[in-house]
Amino acid sequence: MRILIVEDDLEAAEAMARGLTEAGHECVRGADGQEGLAAAQGGAFDVMVVDRMMPKMDGIQLVETLRREGDRTPVLFLSALGEVGDRVDGLQAGADDYLVKPYAFPELIARIEALARRRDTGSVHTMLKVGELEMDLIARAVHRAGKAIDLQPREFQLLEFMMRHAGQSVTRTMLLEKVWHYHFDPQTNVIDVHISRLRSKIDKGFDRAMLQTVRGAGYRLDA
Repeated sequence: MRILIVEDDLEAAEAMARGLTEAGHECVRGADGQEGLAAAQGGAFDVMVVDRMMPKMDGIQLVETLRREGDRTPVLFLSALGEVGDRVDGLQAGADDYLVKPYAFPELIARIEALARRRDTGSVHTMLKVGELEMDLIARAVHRAGKAIDLQPREFQLLEFMMRHAGQSVTRTMLLEKVWHYHFDPQTNVIDVHISRLRSKIDKGFDRAMLQTVRGAGYRLDA
């Protein structure tokens, strides 16, 4: 998962990020409310962990702003404010869960993973959007800046996976398992061929390439 940590306490944020990274997640940090808001608006995250009391913009204001903008990313509030009224305020602001400091790290992991599962099973997305690239899962149609893009079925599946993981480095192993359903590397250039074809279709004629090669890591779709 890609997790946004919005926490002004550097030591606490680093400890959390270290533990989440060791658990296999990718972490991005916002050092205050305004940085957290900018990060949330500029990237795709699976879950956000937000401290309530921060400089420049507190957690309540941050979450309320995101919800007004239509961002439905699950939010877990972390706070030393643990009274019933405090928790109610956080949930009414738009947070999905509330954990009081100090907390046990295994519980933090469990709550984050529960929020991610709830998001996966509780909502059906028929439209995907990354920057000016749009995918209609029902009509099986793709457009970039209004221009229709004709994709073969496997190219469509590949792009769908990349769009669902926009901003993340996607490895060859992930693509083999999730798009081709291989649980081993068949020593083929099938991924390279399809990435090349897909890149020529979604990037040709545009000023900026969205489908990027990440040296030594794989590929990334970036808005």
